[in-house]
Amino acid sequence: MPEATAAPEAAVDVLIIGGGPAGSTMATLLARQGRRVLMLEKEHHPRFHIGESLLPANGPLFDALGLRQAVERIGMPKWGVEFVSQQHGAPSLLEFGDAWDRSMPYAWQVRRSELDELLFRHAQAAGVVTLEGCRVRAVAFDADGAEVTAELDDGSPRRWRAQFVIDASGRDTLLANQMGSKQRNPLHNSAALFGHFRGAQRLPGRLEGNISIFWFQHGWFWFIPLADGSTSVGATCWPKYLKTRSKPLVEFFMDTIAMAPELQQRLQGAELIDDLVHATGNYSYGSNVCQGERFLLLGDAYAFIDPVFSSGVHLAMTSAFEGAKVVQAFFEQPAALPAARRRFERVMRKGPRQFSWFIFRMTNPAMRELFMHPRNPLGVKSAVLSLLAGDLYGKTPIWPSLQVFKGIYWIANLANARRSWKAWRMRPQLVADVGALPGETVMKDGR
Repeated sequence: MPEATAAPEAAVDVLIIGGGPAGSTMATLLARQGRRVLMLEKEHHPRFHIGESLLPANGPLFDALGLRQAVERIGMPKWGVEFVSQQHGAPSLLEFGDAWDRSMPYAWQVRRSELDELLFRHAQAAGVVTLEGCRVRAVAFDADGAEVTAELDDGSPRRWRAQFVIDASGRDTLLANQMGSKQRNPLHNSAALFGHFRGAQRLPGRLEGNISIFWFQHGWFWFIPLADGSTSVGATCWPKYLKTRSKPLVEFFMDTIAMAPELQQRLQGAELIDDLVHATGNYSYGSNVCQGERFLLLGDAYAFIDPVFSSGVHLAMTSAFEGAKVVQAFFEQPAALPAARRRFERVMRKGPRQFSWFIFRMTNPAMRELFMHPRNPLGVKSAVLSLLAGDLYGKTPIWPSLQVFKGIYWIANLANARRSWKAWRMRPQLVADVGALPGETVMKDGR
């Protein structure tokens, strides 16, 4: 489909910064409301992005967009999660079908370049005006709206007027940076190394598409099988460990993989595609502002937490669905706008908060024990699976059972008080800063 263009000084109802899952979902929903929408994307689709594992709760959102069948075509079915620990003799397998709501038994593993382009082109087909290769530089608000200044790939300046602005700029966090509201997460500062392999050994049969999580001494690994035969493998580790690198990145990555023998065995004979390893640091952050009179922050533009539970795309798309209600109230029902903004703020804060409780404790020995030996008294296993499935915003009554799970966790910590105290004392040293935020680098050929 040829790309629509926007002339300088054009006026639109809503200008969306960023054409990822949050921005494209919002653009489609607003076009269905009849808005004049302009979406600006700094890169050109298809473009690389990490975050390939989706949640079952993404399914109803794709249904609402009319995209489930398209996602099925590009995705690898993911029925559950495998946890592997060197301190335990056998892996632990958890299936989404055992959650409280059994209507969402699976999700997908996807190439983000394919998924993001699918969502972006879908927004174009809905009537959204788009411009790729256009980086927004600043947003200036006034009493009548906002003036957005941007720059094309060739350096040409562009400028638009908008009544409402959506920041879906991802880790660029444009408005949060501009407002000074972005903050590192003081409790969880991580770094990651990742690459793609050809020929990795997967789980058998129906379990082939399951994500595997391997704990190791400096953090944990993900193992995500993709439909094209490649497998995404990454290490999320303490920044202190990344500081110890004294050799080329590819070699350092392979040495890190060797610390998880079970993973190394899965990769025996596998090939690192293009000898390409990515490194990123200091990626856990949040903004203390997610909305204002004429703007919203969606998805990663508001907050990003550790990817262990694959929550990123789900939180991004959910924020778009809730944010679309705010925009509709802004244009059509001003009296309902304050309540819509409050609901949006609650939704934005709830997801990161609920996932973070588990994420901050993921490397704690007591939490590892609970995941490796899951039990279901009072529905706690089903409730945790519901959380892992992304079932946070509906009416599924998981919260009392999650409180029971948290109680069990604290009892387990007390039962191993010395070990738990040692782990918490070490944490501030392990999460020490590794450099500028957010800062992603891509290194090739061992550099």
